[in-house]
Amino acid sequence: MATVKGVSAFSAEHEAQALRKAMKGLGTDEDAIIETLTKLNVSQRQQVLIAYKSTIGRDLIDDLKSELSGNFERVIIGLMTPTTMYDVLELRRALKGAGTDEGCLIEILASRTNAEIRHINENYKLQYGSTLEDDIVSDTSSLFRRVLVSLATGNRDEGTFVDEALAQQDAQALYEAGEKKWGTDEVQFLSILCTRNRCHLLRVFDVYRVIANKDITDSIKSEMSGDLEDALLAVVKCMRNKPAYFAERLYKSMKGLGTDDSTLIRVMVSRAEIDMLYIRREFLATYGKSLHSFIKGDCSGDYRKVLLRLCGGED
Repeated sequence: MATVKGVSAFSAEHEAQALRKAMKGLGTDEDAIIETLTKLNVSQRQQVLIAYKSTIGRDLIDDLKSELSGNFERVIIGLMTPTTMYDVLELRRALKGAGTDEGCLIEILASRTNAEIRHINENYKLQYGSTLEDDIVSDTSSLFRRVLVSLATGNRDEGTFVDEALAQQDAQALYEAGEKKWGTDEVQFLSILCTRNRCHLLRVFDVYRVIANKDITDSIKSEMSGDLEDALLAVVKCMRNKPAYFAERLYKSMKGLGTDDSTLIRVMVSRAEIDMLYIRREFLATYGKSLHSFIKGDCSGDYRKVLLRLCGGED
């Protein structure tokens, strides 16, 4: 359920001219830029990019970058980037930027489908000459690295078949790998959580609760720590309820002092055309306040305006 759907009567040339007008001469009409780009969907924006160059003879991205700045610019350039390429650029920033952004790596690799991950891998290699896996291996370590490498293969079973005997066996294996023994066999968690299909895992979690007398997430929290804990929790949360996972990412990016703008921007840009309405619903149900009100209280100026457009409304 998207908040940004695109327009039916669409003329790329018309929108290109509107954008040029917003940036030409003295001053910039930011409201016009927000209005134009948030009503179009990602494929329409790509058509505008081409029309802008062919009818005006200038590069739209260059013009936007020279007119805009800060977080507002990051959102607008994000909107102008094709979906897969946006994930590729974010993963590259997370790996090769100043310090590693583990949260970004976890979020993208735990939440995207096999097909999306395969497209990410292809585009990453084309863009940078190295593979995503190679860069993960060179930039992360130990079991956290192994979880990311596993997720980056995009090889999870995406069927819906639940093998009841195997579900019992998996739940028992997870129990014996963690709660039951001194120390933890993390690889057992990895091999089950990163390869089984969603329906099967939901059954495993139910059986696990009966065997261990606690939820799988509580076991992961008590048995593991740091990035490995975060990664496996993200996998479980995405299997159970992806919009709720993103609602939590948004909440944590804004609560308390300061804002994690990278996360806020990435989730808003990457989910607006997929499941933003569901994310809003989960946000309200979990935190008792609307996503809209959180953004309004946490951001300001054009940055706030464009995020509120992607959010799509007050709940």
